[in-house]
Amino acid sequence: MRLNIVLAEPQIPQNTGNIARTCAVTGARLHLIKPFGFQIDDKKLKRAGLDYWDKLDITYYESIADFMEKNKGGSFFFFTTKGRKIHSDAEYPDNCYLIFGREDAGLPEELLYAHPDECVRIPMRSTLRSLNLSNSAAIAAYEVLRQWGYPDLETKGQLTKFNW
Repeated sequence: MRLNIVLAEPQIPQNTGNIARTCAVTGARLHLIKPFGFQIDDKKLKRAGLDYWDKLDITYYESIADFMEKNKGGSFFFFTTKGRKIHSDAEYPDNCYLIFGREDAGLPEELLYAHPDECVRIPMRSTLRSLNLSNSAAIAAYEVLRQWGYPDLETKGQLTKFNW
């Protein structure tokens, strides 16, 4: 099974680096849609992703329209504070795309209006703006992986000093 995490116009390099690390450890593909608020070679981006960059499957797009055109027919889930469905109530098929918007603006409303049934929300208090983007992506990714039974992921750890 394959998971896709999509960042539309990410602005903060540390968030993108953290999400890249989440993709590396889960085997998810990372899709980055321009314009970015940083350079891909930004030290902060690389530091957050540490030594996982060579473990990533990354695709770059020039715009949201470019992404949508190149991934026609995909199962899209738009993560937004404006979503009316809770993210954990959605059923995620193989090769689905979890799409996140800019840290400062979210996803364009015209995109959300075009896909109202695919808009999902991570529950949070109404008096606060939103969760951090990298936290949201991790919550979403692990909900999908939980539903799929954590395919290809190690689910049991091992202590090094003691035998259990």
